Amino acid sequence: MVPYYRTGWRAFIDSTRDAIAEIGAEIGITDEPEKRVKCPKMVFAHYMLGLTVNHTAKDWDDEIRAAKECGIDGFALNTGSQDHWLDEQLTLAYQAAERAGGFVLFISFDFAFEWPVQQVIDLINRFKYSPAQCVVDGRPFVSTFEGPQWADNWPLVRQATGGIFLVPDWASLGPHGVGQKLDIIDGAFSWDAWPKGCNHKMRPDEDHLYLEALQIEKPGIFGTPNNKHKYMMGVSPYFYTNLPQWNKNWYCSSESLWYDRWQQILEVQPDFVEIITWNDYGESSYIYDPHRDDQVVPGADAYVTGYSHDAYRAILPHFIQAYKAGKTKVKPREHLEDVAIAWYRRTPASAGHHGETVWGQGGDALAAHGAKDVISVVAITKEENTVTVTLGDGQPREFQTVRGSSYFEIPFDENNLGPVWLQLNGQVTEGPDIHCDCEDKVNFNSVVIQVPDRR
Repeated sequence: MVPYYRTGWRAFIDSTRDAIAEIGAEIGITDEPEKRVKCPKMVFAHYMLGLTVNHTAKDWDDEIRAAKECGIDGFALNTGSQDHWLDEQLTLAYQAAERAGGFVLFISFDFAFEWPVQQVIDLINRFKYSPAQCVVDGRPFVSTFEGPQWADNWPLVRQATGGIFLVPDWASLGPHGVGQKLDIIDGAFSWDAWPKGCNHKMRPDEDHLYLEALQIEKPGIFGTPNNKHKYMMGVSPYFYTNLPQWNKNWYCSSESLWYDRWQQILEVQPDFVEIITWNDYGESSYIYDPHRDDQVVPGADAYVTGYSHDAYRAILPHFIQAYKAGKTKVKPREHLEDVAIAWYRRTPASAGHHGETVWGQGGDALAAHGAKDVISVVAITKEENTVTVTLGDGQPREFQTVRGSSYFEIPFDENNLGPVWLQLNGQVTEGPDIHCDCEDKVNFNSVVIQVPDRR
């Protein structure tokens, strides 16, 4: 048992750190001395450049504006070597970010494809002097999706580009494997953002293993040690994919994922955060809806069309603000309005054929046995308040919020169907109905609504 005086002392330290961080955030400084200029905390969104074949300058302007409005600092541009529109769209993206100001970009090389060394060097050199290029410690920030087999090429890339700040996702190696390559990298990005197969929840255990592998010391009341390596933590709202052409057909439990993972970010306080994803429609992890049919890969339209995810962004300003201030809890500022979001599948998991979708990547059970039939609600309020959820002809369900962030679940089944109404502060949003009409198989994607409604 921990002595009372120690728990009291720890509580005093934690509350003092929160107060210092809040004051620092108000006047634009941080309690992390080595990061005041070189390395502020930043939140990025993983952006699938491969889905932009017909993007225009206006598309990029609109998306960057939407990202900035919710507190995102930049896009990690997932880039494949084979796309013929790569150069054009990278140019449009950097030009749009330069026009917007206060928004950064970096290339995340997707090693599901072959990358010639010279092509990597040329792309980094081409954009490294752009005012919109994300720069850390005076060097252009570079990331990857996988690619540990390419690791021995990065010293040559560093030499040919004048230096980079390399934070790859080498999740296939695991934290221990990444820790064996500290002489090659400047940090690590973890793609581990969803519960494992046959698990309803995920824990931050692997994040702590990454911190240990990267030899990162945690902040104390007197500041943060000058850690050589940085950690970028992944967060995602959802996951469902059913694309037989790529042998992908699984659902990861996502009933409370968006809320749980942000709470874990506040606990871990990583150097950077990457939202997975901005626009991967094929994996249902998007937080920005498609605006053209050609943005959605063939087959995914069946479970993406009519399933808006825009409202996932509504709670981001609060969580991002808390993260950057070093807080362990959301403490809403007066200039940010109260908000609530709700996400839910539109049919019970047993309403139709399961489609052979498994529960989690590599899972050995069906998703229909693991998916919970619930409406998930997150509310962020400046004071204690009431959120009301009504399903169809059922009785309104009232939930009391705390100051800060609150999470609730409302179950549904084949006997409790209809439209969903979400109410907060006298404002009501009506969401699409829950029903039992499955034309082919169960769609495990979610639809998301918010109040106040900003559509």
